[in-house]
This record gives sequence, C-alpha cells and structure tokens, in this order.
Amino acid sequence: MNSPLPETLLSRLLGAERITVFTGAGVSAESGVPTFRGNEGLWKKFKPEELANLSAFMKNPDLVWEWYEARRRIIGSVQPNAGHRALADMERLVSSCTLITQNVDNLHRRAGSRNVVELHGNIERNYCLACGAVYTGADLPHTGGVPRCSRAGCNGLIRPDVVWFGEMLPEDEWEGAVRASASADVFFSVGTSAVVYPAASLPMMAKQQGAWLVEINPEQTTLTPSADLFLQGLSGELLPSSVNALKEGR
Repeated sequence: MNSPLPETLLSRLLGAERITVFTGAGVSAESGVPTFRGNEGLWKKFKPEELANLSAFMKNPDLVWEWYEARRRIIGSVQPNAGHRALADMERLVSSCTLITQNVDNLHRRAGSRNVVELHGNIERNYCLACGAVYTGADLPHTGGVPRCSRAGCNGLIRPDVVWFGEMLPEDEWEGAVRASASADVFFSVGTSAVVYPAASLPMMAKQQGAWLVEINPEQTTLTPSADLFLQGLSGELLPSSVNALKEGR
C-alpha cells in the first residue's frame, strides 16, 4: 500500500478484542486459483450448475469426480499469497480472530490460519454418501473413477465435501459464522462481491451489531456504500500493511 494506513483503521484494530474476516474468491484469485466459472480445457463446455449438484453426481459420478480432480490439481499447484499469510498473522495478534471463507481451496489453512469457518466446505475433504465417513486425499481409495467407501459392508459413493447448488450451508459452520459476525468489533469483507446469500448477509449483520465494517476489494461492490472504510486494491497488498501496522502499534 503506497499511502499510510488510515489512522482510524489502526485505532480500531488496536482497540479491537474481536476481529472477524470474511473472504471470497478474490483472495484466492491473487494466488492464481481460477474462478469457479473457469475456462480450462474440456470443462469450458460445462456450466458449473451442470456438475456441482447432487443430481449430476448421482447421474454421472465419474464425470463430476473427474471435474473436481482437475480443480484439485490446479489448486494443489498454487501457494497461499501474502494476503492469506497476513490473516494467519492477524490471528496470532488479537485475543479473538475468526476467519470466515466462502472459498473451498484450503489456502487459508495452508497459510497457517487455524480458526477458520468454511461456509462452502473444503475441496481437500470428501465423505461417503452412505455412511458419512470422512476421507482426505491421503486415505482416499484410488480405484479409478469415483472412489467408494472402504468401510466394511459399505461401498458407498464418496463425494467432495463442498456445498453444491441446491444444498444448505453446514449448520455448525453457519452458526459459527453468525456468532463471529455478531460479536465482532471490526469486520473485514475481503475479495468478495457479497452477493451470494446467505453468506452475503454477514457483513451487514456485523455492522448492525456494532462492528466497524472494512471492505477490501479492487472494485466497489454493493456493500461499499455501507462500509465504514473502503480500501481499494489487492488483499495481498492491503492486508499485510494492516497487519504490519498492528504489530508496530502493539
């Protein structure tokens, strides 16, 4: 960030006991993660809605699984950026810091964040549709095509642990996001257009409960007029500046 950090932001950060950060696809895009509606190879002829739903999976599980495998390979080839790392540092600087993300790429955890609420799931996790057994990449049965559960007597289809079109958000994650938003002293909305509900309701929920609302985005959004502070730019530049100022102030 070329200009000094606004004094109002520094003052709010230094006085905050609870900081909540809400992130979207823009944060991951800075690491090179393509948007959900990417244009890569074979998959450009499919709309996400045609693949990311339970009906499509039950109809052609191998096709949907292959699409997610392609996305995993892309995500596995990129690294957390400076914005991800700054948020991990912020968690260690304040008494309570909750990171709520709409992203499924696991980059926040890879950067070191621990208190992460994953509203839309995590592409590195999977679970059995029949018995609910959880699988990561390390323990996933690899048999060609969609894997099946290895628990005795199960053999159920294993699906990605992500929220598909038409599905509800995980109840525990949503309730955690609401609690963190409602109790925040400072609430950051970062790299999200804030138009996908119900997640998009969180910034205003925080503001209505008394939080100071900061938006970080390259462009203005529908949230911008309601923000107490709008910082225009990349999260990989603006978040490290904020965290460095917080370190120096303490």
